[in-house]
Amino acid sequence: MQLDIALFRTILSKDLMDVMIRVGLIVFLVLMAVKIFAPFMGLMLWALILAVTLYPLHLRIVKRLGGRQGLAATLLVIAGLFLIGGPITVLGSSFADYLIGLHTTFENNTITIPQPDAAVAGWPLIGDKLYALWSQAANDLPGLLAKAKPQLETAFKLLLEFVASMAGGAFSFMGSMIVAGIMMAYGESGSAAMRRILSRLAGPNKGPGLHALSTATIRSVAMGVIGVAFIQAVLLGAGFIWADIPAAGVLAFIVLIFGIAQVPAAIVTLPVIIYIWWSGDSTGDNIMYTVYLVVAGMADNVLKPLLLGRGVDAPMPIILLGALGGMVASGIIGLFIGSVLLALAYQIFMDWVADGESVDAAQDDLQAPDETSQASLASD
Repeated sequence: MQLDIALFRTILSKDLMDVMIRVGLIVFLVLMAVKIFAPFMGLMLWALILAVTLYPLHLRIVKRLGGRQGLAATLLVIAGLFLIGGPITVLGSSFADYLIGLHTTFENNTITIPQPDAAVAGWPLIGDKLYALWSQAANDLPGLLAKAKPQLETAFKLLLEFVASMAGGAFSFMGSMIVAGIMMAYGESGSAAMRRILSRLAGPNKGPGLHALSTATIRSVAMGVIGVAFIQAVLLGAGFIWADIPAAGVLAFIVLIFGIAQVPAAIVTLPVIIYIWWSGDSTGDNIMYTVYLVVAGMADNVLKPLLLGRGVDAPMPIILLGALGGMVASGIIGLFIGSVLLALAYQIFMDWVADGESVDAAQDDLQAPDETSQASLASD
């Protein structure tokens, strides 16, 4: 008996040691793979999102070109670079021109600020301080700027860092577009591999459904959040340039960020409309500018319900909450990660609830014949 126990302990310790070594090697390989892949994580995630979003359009082009996957992906990438790079170049040029002009004006001390209206002093809470600051700027702007020089230098440094970051992000996004083209050229095999992985993790019955849900969620967020914000920024940016608004590119970029963050564009358009009426001389032109900016600023209210959540087996509030929470946690890329994870969690939870209901229904069906037979015996 003692010999059997000793043999059992020896076998168990040997098997346990083998398992620990294998698990340790797997953990080591996973950690090293993540460390090596980490510098490319953002680029590849954006490329995957773009590939999933644009793949239906890619398939249409492939059908027109007689099944040539590589040529279709190349044409789509070139078109995407022009469509994305064009507005970015225009807005960036407007932004750069504004900064250069502002710097030149500051250097030459040629900024002229009109005297404030006396009614400004009567504004609640901030009227007196705003009137005093405005009067000082109108009478002695160089002196006011000299007092605020440290704060201005800090703000200008932050602004330059922000511009450099945005420029780097734009180039990275274009690089992701090129990688997305390669992914689309091998889209069928890649989609099949991802479906097999999810089937292995969630089972053959649930895997294809989770794969379809993930794909539909990415496309929904891309069109319903990023796409709508981009369309609205382009429309309002064109309106700002048309109305000759200073820093039109800056304002359009702010509209884009606000649109992604689900903040109303009215925060930008209302001050612009006030500026148009304050500085414009032609009432007819002011009315045209105002109508255009109001309509363009409300475009998201029409486009978002049509695009966000479309084709997804999850309610639109779930997608929106996941997108906003993901963006708070991980930036713009979190829009997609958060919405996909929350949609998957919602779908898995509802499937679990449905499985419980089906089990209860099956038990009720089994109990019903027994009750019927007991009732018939009692009647006999």
